[in-house]
Amino acid sequence: MELFPVTALRSQAIFRIELCSGEIRRWRYLGADAQAQLWWRDMESGQEFNESSLMYAWRILDEESDRPMAAQESSQ
Repeated sequence: MELFPVTALRSQAIFRIELCSGEIRRWRYLGADAQAQLWWRDMESGQEFNESSLMYAWRILDEESDRPMAAQESSQ
């Protein structure tokens, strides 16, 4: 499994995230704050959080805008 490089995160981009339960979520990357904490917003709940506040494992699958159009349409 290839890891998504943190350096490839674009501020305000939406990413598909796989939680340890297998659930797929859509999170918007909000960027880093002055303490270098990375902030996200869950697109479904609207909740904002930083990575250090998460209590479960997760990984970035891909950036939504980088997915082929057919894959985006079938996931909606």
